[in-house]
Amino acid sequence: MDKEKIAIPYYTDINAFLESIPSTGRTTNPLFYCLRLRKLEHPAEIYKPPFKRSFYFFALFVNSGNAQINYGDKTIMNPESYLVFHSPDLVYSFSHDETLEGYVIYFKAECFSFFKPDFHEEFPFFNRLYTNLFKLDQATFQELAPHFEDVLTAYDRSGVESHMEARARLLALLYYMKAFVAERRKIARFATPQQLLLNKYLQLVNNHYIDKRTVKEYADLLSVTPNHLSQSVKAVSGKNALSYIAARLLTEAKSLLLYTHIDIAEIAYQLGFSDPANFGNFFKKHEGMSPLAFRKRGEK
Repeated sequence: MDKEKIAIPYYTDINAFLESIPSTGRTTNPLFYCLRLRKLEHPAEIYKPPFKRSFYFFALFVNSGNAQINYGDKTIMNPESYLVFHSPDLVYSFSHDETLEGYVIYFKAECFSFFKPDFHEEFPFFNRLYTNLFKLDQATFQELAPHFEDVLTAYDRSGVESHMEARARLLALLYYMKAFVAERRKIARFATPQQLLLNKYLQLVNNHYIDKRTVKEYADLLSVTPNHLSQSVKAVSGKNALSYIAARLLTEAKSLLLYTHIDIAEIAYQLGFSDPANFGNFFKKHEGMSPLAFRKRGEK
């Protein structure tokens, strides 16, 4: 199998991505799409293997049933609510059941062509290196929901081509979120420098684990030495830094084996291994069985 032919899906079109989830919704505006997510009467498990998008994803969810939410390295059991910000061009995967409700917004940078400041500097929660996810309680969801509803209501009633009113309200919502996120981070400001470094490291691993496998590569992104990063991670967590990269790879490998019918060799190449044998050795070392045995056990 030619490794070069195995690539992570990259979605440049919002409708193409919606079709892949799958979602029944579609947009007539190639730059912007909003939807209300409602609980299904007969919820089913949804798993989306690693992919990239060329557009922004911004969502507020509340859990109306039993759910395990997996966004990259973050696993939240039965959350009351959560808020997620995802920038373009990051590796992403997710799994959850359909008991979630809330608001989902997709948009491209061109949606705000009238906006002069640098978008990422103005709204730093859209980080170019990693996904930002905030766990919330029910009261906070109720506080935020009306602001999202304003955007969705404007989207529903504005022109199907431009959605100019909705785009203006989205911009206002982003400024509201800027203040909200700043306040949340102020609450967490008492974390030690080592704890903050560990959190940033884990966020980076989540979005770069396929193409970055060494502590040095992450240390370079964090502007610290590999030794300082390794010592900080060890001091806070008791684990070595490399173990987090392996754990992230193993989590994604398990999801691909359990929830898809992708050939094991193709999974190996998708996850950046040089060949299926290398992947098999890695998987057996950490899981105690071969990828095929793990898949067969999950089918029982």
